[in-house]
Formats: sequence, structure tokens, C-alpha cells
Amino acid sequence: MLRDITIGQYYPAESPIHKLDPRVKLFATLIYVIALFVFKGALGFGIITVGLVAMIAVSSVPLSYILKGLKSIVVILIITSLFNVVFTTGDIVFVKYGPFVISDAGIRNGIVIIFRLIYLIMGTSLMTLTTTPNQLTDGLERSMRHLAKIKFPVHAIAMMMSIALRFIPILIDETDKIMKAQMARGADFETGGLIKRAKAMVPLLVPLFVSAFRRADDLAMAMEARCYNGGVGRTKMNPLRYGKKDAIAYMIIFAFLAAVITARILLPWPM
Repeated sequence: MLRDITIGQYYPAESPIHKLDPRVKLFATLIYVIALFVFKGALGFGIITVGLVAMIAVSSVPLSYILKGLKSIVVILIITSLFNVVFTTGDIVFVKYGPFVISDAGIRNGIVIIFRLIYLIMGTSLMTLTTTPNQLTDGLERSMRHLAKIKFPVHAIAMMMSIALRFIPILIDETDKIMKAQMARGADFETGGLIKRAKAMVPLLVPLFVSAFRRADDLAMAMEARCYNGGVGRTKMNPLRYGKKDAIAYMIIFAFLAAVITARILLPWPM
């Protein structure tokens, strides 16, 4: 299960998506998320599906590798869908028991929210799979550079994001090692109900937190030893520059958003 977490991982490949400016990919992800929660109707859903499938095909990232990241959120998907099903009132009521109602609108909302969450994870994972943490940091910092005029800590936010992304695979490996060590001592993490498994995870928390704080302290000491003082006066080895392919990508992004909004306004059926 731990190996199925793909958020924060980078998949090296030679594709047009990998070669895009990170600012383009950050903007594309933002537009994709907006479109995902704006669309209404089968046509809008079809446009988003075609766009996502096209981006996955162009990125050269295997679909199986992207779908692997969905295994870790199955429980969240089920719980979110159930809440939408039993707490949404519609015109046609199938079952009613106290405050819980199963209606046509609830079932429809439950199905839609599952697809939205699945597409959200797949789209955002595609950005991190095709962009290194350093590129994400540079792209985020350059995208928000104008906020520095109002004393907003742009460089600090970008650095924290980069460190968090780098720590995800490290903590996953650390958790896997601790679990294997505990299993060698007789711990059981795979049998029993949900409550029993949750209790079995408690012995993992203390050594995991100790390891995380130790790594954070080592990183802080290393940055201090190298006289790190933020982004003031710092230069880039590879400055970000837009190219022709980035301009084409921006046009495709705006065309995609326009198509989703048009489908919502003109052809919102079925609601």
C-alpha cells in the first residue's frame, strides 16, 4: 500500500509535457481543477475525460502507474460518496431511515463526486510525475514573484513546498522499513478489522515521528551551516524562460477551459 503512493514522485521520461515550463504546468493544473468542479452535464465530463487521456498519452507516463496512486484513497472515495448519497435529498426517494435518505439526486451526486476526486488525483499526480521538485519550486516562486512586493514570503512558501514533496518518498521508505522491522518482531498489520489494524499502526507513529524530526533537524543544521538566508540576492543556475511550445500549451489550456464553460452554459444536460 505504501508503495502505491505516487504523489511527490517524479517519473523521468522524454515527453513534451516534461519539457514544458513548470509555470505552464502549474497554471494548467489550476485550470484543470477549476474546470473539474465547474463542468455540468455529459458533454463537459467528456471534454475533461478527453483532455486528461490526451495529457496522459502525451506525457509518456504509464496509465497503470497513475492508477496505482488511487489505491491509497479508496477509503476516502467510499466515505465521501456515501455521505453524498445519504445526506442529499432529491425528487425521487428510494429509502428513508431517520436522517438518512437515498434519493436519485444523492446517487447522482455520489457518482459525480467519485469521478471528480479520481480525476483530481490523476490530474495533480500527472503534474508531480512530470515535474521535478526543483522545477516546481522555481515555477511556483516565479509565478508568485509579484506578491513579494507586499512582503509575502514567496521564496519561503516555495521552499517549504519543495521540502514537503521531497520528504514524501523519504517518509514512505522510512515507514516501510519500520513496518518490516515490527513484522520481524511478530507485529501483524494485515489481519483483523479496521479498528484492529488502526491500533496496530500506533507503534509505528513514535519511531516515524522521531525519524521525521531528526531528518528535519539535520536539514536545518545543514542549511544553517551553508549560510542559507532565503531568496534575497540568489540567482538560478537554469533561469526559466518561455518558449514557443509553452505559448502553444497556453492556447490549448484556454481552449480547454472555454470548451468546458461553453458546454456548461449551452449543453448542461443531463443536470
